[in-house]
Amino acid sequence: MIRRFMGLLTALAAVAATIVFLPAVTAANAAAAAACATPWNSSSVYTGGGSASYNGHNWTAKWWTQNETPGSSDVWADQGSCGDGGTDPGTPSGFVVSEAQFNQMFPNRNSFYTYEGLTAALSAYPGFANTGSDTVKRQEAAAFLANVSHETGGLVYVVEQNTSNYPHYCDSSQPYGCPAGQAAYYGRGPIQLSWNFNYKAAGDALGIDLLGNPYLVEQNASVAWKTGLWYWNTQNGPGTMTAHNAMVNGAGFGETIRSINGTLECNGGNPSQVQSRIDRYQAFVQILGTTPGSNLSC
Repeated sequence: MIRRFMGLLTALAAVAATIVFLPAVTAANAAAAAACATPWNSSSVYTGGGSASYNGHNWTAKWWTQNETPGSSDVWADQGSCGDGGTDPGTPSGFVVSEAQFNQMFPNRNSFYTYEGLTAALSAYPGFANTGSDTVKRQEAAAFLANVSHETGGLVYVVEQNTSNYPHYCDSSQPYGCPAGQAAYYGRGPIQLSWNFNYKAAGDALGIDLLGNPYLVEQNASVAWKTGLWYWNTQNGPGTMTAHNAMVNGAGFGETIRSINGTLECNGGNPSQVQSRIDRYQAFVQILGTTPGSNLSC
């Protein structure tokens, strides 16, 4: 009898062990598998019951709201994680700007500047908009896109519009010269890459022959975005630090302006241009649901 009872206990223990190792099906697990709603938009109006996704979670509005970031106000009820639990739809590789937000920033952009081209370029500089807190990541993305917007008239211009400048961008004293022609190194792309030595340096860093074929920057959206990210992440320009370091180390948006145009705009060089960049940055951080931080001017 005892032997049979012990056998029963052994069998029950085996079943219990099996149950312990089965994953529990909880509300949290179910929420993690939920699809993400349309990403939250700071300018959209949400009424009671309206839904949006933000920071990898779905949220439901309890009553009318506009420009109140989910999680920062009790107007939003957290419905749990969605998608992969970390990013909203349309944010490949965890990029903090969704395609909907990108479209909102650049409603009149040239079709050349695709969101897909931008996200494809991110692998070249994985630290971009992916360093520090969520706030810092969003601030850096907004800062980059604000400067890019200023340089290109809202992503309208792919090439420099003043054609009379074109022949000036060949520094023939460089040992490699200007193999594509003296007038071939004019401003192109989101950061308006110019000069033969910059095409050479960017091409070397990216593994692309941009010195020999600078036209790739106006023909391939991913290459164009990569040149912008190259400058942002690796070049001090006329400043004392890269724009990337300025944003992730707390120097502020103003130092990104200095890294791009130095005293041509900063230190009283052109206050209206500085303000134009600041205005775009403030608009973009609002779209991304964060704050601009300090040191906006230079």
